[in-house]
Amino acid sequence: MDILLQSGVLVAVLLVLLSLGVWVGVALMASGFVIFSIFTSTPVEAILGTVMWVHSASWTLTALPLFIWMGEILYRTRLAENLFSGLSPLLGRLPGGLAHVNVVGCGIFAAVSGSSAATTATVGRISLPELKSRGYADRLAIGSLAGSGTLGLLIPPSIVMIVYGVAAQVSINRLFIAGVIPGLMLMALFSSYIAIWSKLNPEGVPAPEPSVSVGERMRRLRMLLPVVGLIIGVIGSIYAGVATATEAAAIGVLGALIIAAIGRSLSIKTFTASLMGATRTSAMIGLILLGAAFLTSAMGFSGLPGQLAEVISASGLGTAELIAVLTVFFVLLGCFLDGISIVVLTTSVIMHAVIAVGIDPIWFGIYLIIVVEMAQITPPLGFNLFVIQNLTGKSIFEITGMVLPYFLILVLAVVLLTAFPGIATWLVDQTY
Repeated sequence: MDILLQSGVLVAVLLVLLSLGVWVGVALMASGFVIFSIFTSTPVEAILGTVMWVHSASWTLTALPLFIWMGEILYRTRLAENLFSGLSPLLGRLPGGLAHVNVVGCGIFAAVSGSSAATTATVGRISLPELKSRGYADRLAIGSLAGSGTLGLLIPPSIVMIVYGVAAQVSINRLFIAGVIPGLMLMALFSSYIAIWSKLNPEGVPAPEPSVSVGERMRRLRMLLPVVGLIIGVIGSIYAGVATATEAAAIGVLGALIIAAIGRSLSIKTFTASLMGATRTSAMIGLILLGAAFLTSAMGFSGLPGQLAEVISASGLGTAELIAVLTVFFVLLGCFLDGISIVVLTTSVIMHAVIAVGIDPIWFGIYLIIVVEMAQITPPLGFNLFVIQNLTGKSIFEITGMVLPYFLILVLAVVLLTAFPGIATWLVDQTY
């Protein structure tokens, strides 16, 4: 009964505050105050300062603003345009043609931005007008962009991975390495669907792109060298074990500044804009993390996570059943919360139950991020849907219909990850 009462009060307070438009971080902190006041005898003033300091004075957390800044710098360069030009000769004659540029372009940009929204917006600004002018169906062009944009959360370096690593206290380096194969798997699944759809709907795809000379192909491929070099610098340094996530983030910022300078996109105005954008985003995420940390502390004192773990353990749910229940739960949360809020709000409560049934926290982190990717394209509040709406002017419901197949592909990815956990853990085992 106590667990039901605590859960009911917590959910009610959160829903009321969020429905009133209160910032997520403030809502989480206020919910912690309520839990402390009603269900514990601990003086809240004795905990608040300590929790705020411990969770803000984290060396691991310094990777977050650096990766955000790297993405902000690249967002203001010609990187997406160069990606489209460089990939077109390679992908134009595949079934589905240049629609594959959305998948590969988002995958590459995800590896240097870490943000789903930035990936979708940056690649979409270039690819959507190009695909529309060539006669690609909106369903194919817009759907593939919205689905592929979610790769920004999974392919390292990922901002949500850093948030999960901090919240669950697991190695961010290991999470980055674990995300590589699932990210490539999702890219392959998206491209396979594009090819199949194009074969079944030939009227939605124009004639294959004309072949270009070897010299022109090489010239365009050279446009990919800066971003490939940046990926090698960031991910390669982590994989080789020569840099921590924070050090790799610093390498990424330096590389992004060099790319912007070479591309003549770096000026006082763009530098300042990127720095202010990174500051605003980092402050927003930091407030959410601190609010979640305080709420986690409140729940720890009240005993809620341990009680929940005992209930789940006593229920006899196996790994597959628990994952199925959690997937439905996270998709429902995705209708109302953004991805970062979902991670910080649920990790502290669910990790006890996850560990109790023997699930690897690294594997669970990859699973959680894939499910959060679903939340990015789940109506009515899927953030990628709003980004696409801003780019295209189409209604949320129309975009939702276009992106539904890619949502189902993410469901398939969860099934594959559950059936073959080595997809997420094999590369980590080989590295450590």
